Amino acid sequence: MSVHLFGIRHHGPGCARSLLQALRALQPDCILVEGPPEADGLTGHVGRPGLTPPAALLVYATAAPERAVFYPFAAYSPEWQAIRHANEQGVPVRFCDLPQSHRLVAAPGTDDAPTAAPAEIEADPLQWLARAAGYGDTETWWDHLVEQRRDSLDLFEAIAEMMTVVRNEMAPSPSQLELRREAFMRNAIRTAEKEGFARIAVVCGAWHVPALANRPTARSDAELLKGLPKEKVAATWVPWSYGRLTFASGYGAGVVAPGWYQHVWERGDQAGLYWLTDVAALLRKNDLDASSAHVIEALRLADTLAALRERPRAGVDELLEAVRAVFGQDSDAALRLIQRDLLINDRLGEVPADVPTLPLVQDVQAQQKRLRLPVRADTVDLDLDLRQPAHLEKSVLLHRLALLGVSWGRHQLAQGKSGTFHELWRLAWEPEFAIRLIEASLWGATLERAANAYAVSRGAAESTLPDLTTLMQQILLADLRDAVDPVMQRIQDVGALTPDLGFLLQAVPPLVDVVRYGNVRGTDTGAVAHIAGGLITRACIALPYSTRALADDAAATLLEQLVSGDQAIRRLQDEAHTQAWFSALDTVARSDLSHPLIAGRCTRILKEQAQWPPDAAAQQLSLRCSPSVTPLVTAQWLEGFLDGGGTLLAHSDELWDLVNAWLMAQPGDTFVELLPLLRRTFGSYSPAERRQLTERASTGSSGRQYKVVTSAPHTVDRERAARILPILRTILGSAAAPEPVHGE
Repeated sequence: MSVHLFGIRHHGPGCARSLLQALRALQPDCILVEGPPEADGLTGHVGRPGLTPPAALLVYATAAPERAVFYPFAAYSPEWQAIRHANEQGVPVRFCDLPQSHRLVAAPGTDDAPTAAPAEIEADPLQWLARAAGYGDTETWWDHLVEQRRDSLDLFEAIAEMMTVVRNEMAPSPSQLELRREAFMRNAIRTAEKEGFARIAVVCGAWHVPALANRPTARSDAELLKGLPKEKVAATWVPWSYGRLTFASGYGAGVVAPGWYQHVWERGDQAGLYWLTDVAALLRKNDLDASSAHVIEALRLADTLAALRERPRAGVDELLEAVRAVFGQDSDAALRLIQRDLLINDRLGEVPADVPTLPLVQDVQAQQKRLRLPVRADTVDLDLDLRQPAHLEKSVLLHRLALLGVSWGRHQLAQGKSGTFHELWRLAWEPEFAIRLIEASLWGATLERAANAYAVSRGAAESTLPDLTTLMQQILLADLRDAVDPVMQRIQDVGALTPDLGFLLQAVPPLVDVVRYGNVRGTDTGAVAHIAGGLITRACIALPYSTRALADDAAATLLEQLVSGDQAIRRLQDEAHTQAWFSALDTVARSDLSHPLIAGRCTRILKEQAQWPPDAAAQQLSLRCSPSVTPLVTAQWLEGFLDGGGTLLAHSDELWDLVNAWLMAQPGDTFVELLPLLRRTFGSYSPAERRQLTERASTGSSGRQYKVVTSAPHTVDRERAARILPILRTILGSAAAPEPVHGE
C-alpha cells in the first residue's frame, strides 16, 4: 500500500502534462483530488461530450444560494486531467478538501476556491526562490521551471522538497482553516487506505504536500475537525471563461495569460510559433501589417532573448517583447490589441443539459419560456405595449436583468410612438450573460429576490443624489417593491445633506419620469412625487444664490444641469412647483450678480414659456448689449440666451436687430477675441437653422430699415444745451462753468 503526492499549480499546463505522465506510469487504483467532496457525483461528466472547459464547479448553500464558491477548471488544469484520466481508466476518483458544508457556514459569500498559499502570507515566499534563480517574479520563474517542461522526471519530488523548505523556513504558521483543510485531506487518505486501495494518487496544491507527507496521529486530526458547524449545500457545473481565470479578475489562484497556456498545452514545443501565427492573423484582421517574415523574425528574436537570459525556451515575456519590436515597431498598440484576444483568449465553456443548473438560472429560463422570449445570438426587435399584462411582464423581466448587468435587451427610442406605454427593445443574447447570471446568483435564488437584494445593496453604497434617483427609476421600472423603501429612505437622507444645486437638478429627471410612467405600470408613485417635490423646492431656493461667483467651466456644467432640470420640472405638470421654478429663473435672469451664461439661458426659458411680456426679453437683451457691459460678458449672455436653437433669433426681428447692431459696433480686435465663443454658439445650431440665419444676414432684410449708431459728428442744439448751464454752475460753482462764448 503506497500514497503518492503530486503537488501542482492549479492551472498549469506543465503540471498537467507531467501529472498525466506520472499517472500513466503509476496506474493508481484510487485518485484523490483537492476539491469539494459535495461535487463527487459530478466528476463523471468530465471527459464526456457536452461538458467543455473552461467550466467551474459551483457549490452553494441551498437555503441561501448567494453564499457560494466556485472551483474553476481549464482543459490544462491538472485536477481536470486527473479526473478525466480516472474516468477513462475506470478508477475511483474523489475530492478530498474540507467540505463546503462547513466552510460556507464560517465564511459566507466568500470565494474559497483553492489557492496556491494561505492568505495570511503577506509576501510571496516563492519570490525569494525566484530571485535566487535570477528571475524578477515568481510567475516567470514557475512558468520556465515547471509549466514549459516536457517530462515528469523527479518533478514532483523536487516540488515537495522545495515546498517543505518554504513552509519550514520562510512562511508563518498556517491559519486554523488551513490546518482543518489539511487534516481533512489526511483523513481522506486514511479512509482510502482502510478501503484497501494499494496505489493512491493525491493531487493537491503544492503548498499542502509537506503537511500531507508528514501525517500526525488520526486522533489529533479528529480533534481539529470536531464540532464544526454544518449547512446543507448543493453543487453543479457552470460555464466559465478564461477572463475569470486571470489574476486581474481577482481570482487568487489565477494565471497571467490563460490563452497562452492553452497554446502551451495544445502545441507543446511549437507553442511560440503557433501563438505568433495567431498574432499575425489578428493584426491582418485589423488591417495592420503582418507577414510570414514577421512571424519568423519575431520567433528568432524571442528564442535569442531566451538564450541570453539562460532560459530553456521562449516564454510569454520574450514573445511579447518580440511582438513589440517586430510587429509593433516599438509601439504598444499591437500589444493592446492582442491582450484580450490572445493572451487571455476569453472563451466560454459549455455545460450539458443534464447537469443541474442554479436556481436563478432556472428561474430566468422558466420566465423566458413562459413569456415566449427567444434566446438567440442574432438581434430580435421587441415592441411592447405596457397596457397588455404579458407585455408588461416582459418589460419587467428585461429591466430586472439589466439591473443585474445582463443587458439582454437594449432599450431603443420608440419612433412614432406618442404614448408613455410603448417600449422598444432590441434583444441579443451573448454567452457572457451566463456568467453574469452566475455572479448574480449570489444575491438570491430567483430573479426577483436577486434584483431586490442587489438594488438594496447598491443603494446603501451610492453616495450621490443623482445616482440614487437613477437607481430608484430602475427599481420602479423593474417592479422591485422590496427595494423601494430602503432606497427611498437613502434618497431622503442623502438629499437632506446635499447643498449642491447641480446634484439637486440632476436628481429630479429620473424621479419625474417615474411619476409619469407610474400610472402605466400600476406603481404607487405618491412617495416618489413627494420626494421630487422636495428636491424641486430646494433647487428653487438654491438657484439664485448658486449662480453667483461661478467660474466659466462650472457655469457651463450647471447650464446643462439647469436645462435638464427645467425640462423635468415642466414635465411634472405641477402648477405650484412650475411657478416656483419660473420665479427662481426670473430672479436669476434679472440679477447682475448671476453668471451671464446662466442668466441668458433663464431669459430664453422665460420668453419661450411666455412668462415675460413680449418686449421683456428684448429689453433684457438691450441692457446686456449696452456699451457699459464688457463685450465678453455680453457674449457669454448671448451664448446662454441663444443656446438651444436658432429659431428664436431667426423669427424675431427685434432680437435679430439688437444682436446684429451689437456685433456691428464691436471693434475689429474685440470681434476677433469673441469669435471662438460666437462660433461655439452658432455652431450648435442645426444645418437648417444655420442656413436660415446665413440667408438673413446676407440679405440684410428684416422687414424694416434700421440705422447703425456710429460716432460720426452731428449737429448740437445750442438752445437746449444752454438750459442746463445754470444748474451746472450751481452744482460746480460759478468759477467752474464760465459763460459760453457766442458762436461756440
